[in-house]
Amino acid sequence: MMITGKNYIGNQLSAKGNKTYKTFNPKLNLENESIFYEASEKEIEESIDLAAEAFKVFRNTSGIKKAEFLNAIADEILILDDTLIKTYMSETGLPEGRAKGERGRTIGQLRAFADLVSEGSWVEATIDTEDLDRTPIPKQDIRKMLIPLGPVVVFGASNFPLAYSTAGGDTAAAFAAGCPVIVKSHPMHAGTGELVASAIQKAVQKTGMPNGVFSNLNSAGIEVGVQLVKHPKIKAVGFTGSIRGGRALFDLASQRPEPIPVFAEMGSVNPVILLPKAGKNKGVTLAKTYANSITLGTGQFCTNPGLIFGIKGKDLDDFIHTLSNEIVKIEPSCMLHPNIIGNYERNKTTALQQNGLHMTAEYEGDIKTNHARQTVTTVEGATFLNNTTLHQEVFGPFSMVVQCENIQQLEQIISNLEGQLTGTILSDDNEVSGYSSLIEVLKNRVGRIIFNGVPTGVEVCPSMLHGGPYPASTDSRFTAVGIHSIKRWVRPFSYQSWPNELQPDELKNENPLGISRLVNGEQTHKPI
Repeated sequence: MMITGKNYIGNQLSAKGNKTYKTFNPKLNLENESIFYEASEKEIEESIDLAAEAFKVFRNTSGIKKAEFLNAIADEILILDDTLIKTYMSETGLPEGRAKGERGRTIGQLRAFADLVSEGSWVEATIDTEDLDRTPIPKQDIRKMLIPLGPVVVFGASNFPLAYSTAGGDTAAAFAAGCPVIVKSHPMHAGTGELVASAIQKAVQKTGMPNGVFSNLNSAGIEVGVQLVKHPKIKAVGFTGSIRGGRALFDLASQRPEPIPVFAEMGSVNPVILLPKAGKNKGVTLAKTYANSITLGTGQFCTNPGLIFGIKGKDLDDFIHTLSNEIVKIEPSCMLHPNIIGNYERNKTTALQQNGLHMTAEYEGDIKTNHARQTVTTVEGATFLNNTTLHQEVFGPFSMVVQCENIQQLEQIISNLEGQLTGTILSDDNEVSGYSSLIEVLKNRVGRIIFNGVPTGVEVCPSMLHGGPYPASTDSRFTAVGIHSIKRWVRPFSYQSWPNELQPDELKNENPLGISRLVNGEQTHKPI
């Protein structure tokens, strides 16, 4: 498979636009060879029209057929083999192990959704049968299930070219729901995106899915994304990235004549709370663990531990000292793009310019181009509380230790913190049982709470909640990871007094799909 640099408008490769760009190899510090053609207004319109037509068929496609499609995408991605891995590495500076690990996660997500829709109970079929003899008002037959929203736009993520991009979790979930997808490919890894798009198109053809169920559009700027989100035939948006980018899309979608949902997973500093006994008895060990967590993937994870809270005193001083010593022993690694490291340096400089913030460690040795100097800072609790600039994410290997006067001040700070993806409690033995009020405050600010671990690493499983109060995400009721993320792309729909033979199979008396349904308040697989 050769990279053409063209857009996939349904099953056709197209390059009608005048704007071109290249991706960049941050390891070699030079542009990659392939030229990419930004989608023109006409190509955008064509892709949307195709998606709208495809939806008429795809929304009624059986779970078995959708499962075949999802599994075929996974198979085709695996066939790309080394071509995909090498392209990924050339566009990200990330190592082979990370590339293969992320590919494995992508395959796993696709197959998990295939299993989900193949079984079929995910539609939450709910049936209340009629009782015409009920007094004083007869009861009508009412049946409800989840149905797809319509064409979805997915924005690729800079830091996950596979798992959160072209065939990533948003796309897989939307396909599973019965929604066509138009991907706005991320310009930093457009080659990786085209390869995966080619795999999806082969799966479309092999499984007989309607043309237009998938398109992949290139764009180096914001114009393509703006046109997609504003279009009346688009019914939902998925985004993983910065607060600024996600909020801009959210505002655009809200201002439409028909507003649509934007499910954006955005910034997070993932507060970590070091309880006093844990600091005293395990502080050194925990500091070493967190030095590795902060620098993992050059800090380019949305769950990077950017804030660590503790109570002032010798134990916290020792923790800061060990963390500072350990983090500079770790060899710096490459960031995704010169723009990413440029933003890292600017945001770090902004933080360091704030009154009361002190740098306790920064890697001082020679570093290669586009490699980041990991940094640890510290600040007093009162200073942090009164300066929201210090609350902002510094995307990269950066962490701030906040020294609180007491637990009361710590609770106050957490309660005033912006919404986050995760919160972590570091406890010694049963110490945590004495901090129920603090735990409740933390739970109100995060989507996932971790005990004696690190936030980096997001297990893809049904119990995972990857989201949280704004600005961690635009809707804290939903997850961006796992099979339940399908609920972003559907809406509940009821049939009243509808003839049985005209009901969808999920709601028919006979229960031909054999799914689990809530019938008159009882969960059952039985027919009516």
